[in-house]
Amino acid sequence: MQYTGVLKKMNTEFLDTIQYFLDMKTDLINVNQLLNKTIEISFVTYECLSCGLEKEIYRQGFCKSCFFETPHAGDWIMRPELSKAHLDEEDRDLEYEKKVQLQPHIVYLANSSNVKVGVTRKTQVPTRWIDQGAHEAIEIVEVPNRYLAGITEVALKDHVKDKTNWRKMLKNDIEDESLDAWKEKLKAFIPEEVKEYFIENNKETEINFPVHKYPEKPKSLNIKKEGSYTGKLVGVKGQYLIFEDDTVFNVRANEGLVVKIELK
Repeated sequence: MQYTGVLKKMNTEFLDTIQYFLDMKTDLINVNQLLNKTIEISFVTYECLSCGLEKEIYRQGFCKSCFFETPHAGDWIMRPELSKAHLDEEDRDLEYEKKVQLQPHIVYLANSSNVKVGVTRKTQVPTRWIDQGAHEAIEIVEVPNRYLAGITEVALKDHVKDKTNWRKMLKNDIEDESLDAWKEKLKAFIPEEVKEYFIENNKETEINFPVHKYPEKPKSLNIKKEGSYTGKLVGVKGQYLIFEDDTVFNVRANEGLVVKIELK
């Protein structure tokens, strides 16, 4: 059995154990059902997620021209504090920016390799945490727009990390931390205009990933360079496929690549 399609980040379903799905155009693969099976991944070509053309991918699944033109790759996406839709100021497409920026956003703490602060739209809870490979997370504030979430994250970054160590996350090298205690400690550093949005008395969300064997020394698969790879799938965490020989494949980092996946 084989499937061919352009890679996009895996869809997830929040159950007792996270369910993962790969949308391969004509097929929707439940990745959990591939666990303990040997699969081959082969690089075929490129397909920009914006224009759909067969052009080399530059970043985030987009060809170079689309990356600098599409509103889906504006600087405010990676740096929420740059959001300006609340001021009625356009970056690339004001209608799109208003739709995304002017909705409830969450500033949260997540624990994947370490405790980190992050921002996501409320509609992306708990998807965002799953994509980061966090085994637990807690919401700090809920604000009405992306800008307020961004300035809160910037303020808290002076006191807590904002990056995940992907190797530690994949090795399940977990530091036992109380997110509730961290939340209370960080409360004092929330910007004045955001303090009213602080969330009281909420509980941590726990997340369980479908992993049968964690890699001891994860080594990242460059499918463009290798051309193809065959291995036994033993886990999925974050947006990574984990194989028995410690090879790991970051699906999201390879968005826009057309691949063939074949069960051996």
